[in-house]
Amino acid sequence: MKLEIKDSPGQLVAALKPVSDVGGNIKSVIHERDPLSESKTLDVEITLELPEGKLDDLKNLLKKSGVSILRIGEERFLIRKSVILIGHLIHTDLSDTVDRIDGTGFAEVGELSMIMPAVNEPTSAKLTIKSDSIEDITRAMDLLRDISRQKGILIVEPLEGI
Repeated sequence: MKLEIKDSPGQLVAALKPVSDVGGNIKSVIHERDPLSESKTLDVEITLELPEGKLDDLKNLLKKSGVSILRIGEERFLIRKSVILIGHLIHTDLSDTVDRIDGTGFAEVGELSMIMPAVNEPTSAKLTIKSDSIEDITRAMDLLRDISRQKGILIVEPLEGI
């Protein structure tokens, strides 16, 4: 769900408590304040699980709490595979690597975090690929391995279960 809340103390709790009240389970919350924004509202993205038939109850509770629902929908890609990439990622065009995976239509880069120690030093990044089947995640990982060989990037895998 993507929600819009007032930018004032206690509003995040007002958005999250109804999920618990209907028996739901919050899996993740993304809530960032933009210090340059002049809006009096904030967007909050919540990944959650709800018991069967509780969505309408949740929507009603959120509305009573003054929380606006901007989007409701299931995430398409539920299977994830995370790896560490080590090498000159920026110099070998990391955006090209991401674009080649996203361009497959069956997988996408869902998360990317990077550490850059110095301009001429190797960069390390945690990259998570998402897909909707084991077969497609395997195809996407094969593609990432090919790209990494071409660009001289080391892949450390798997990270799941560590």
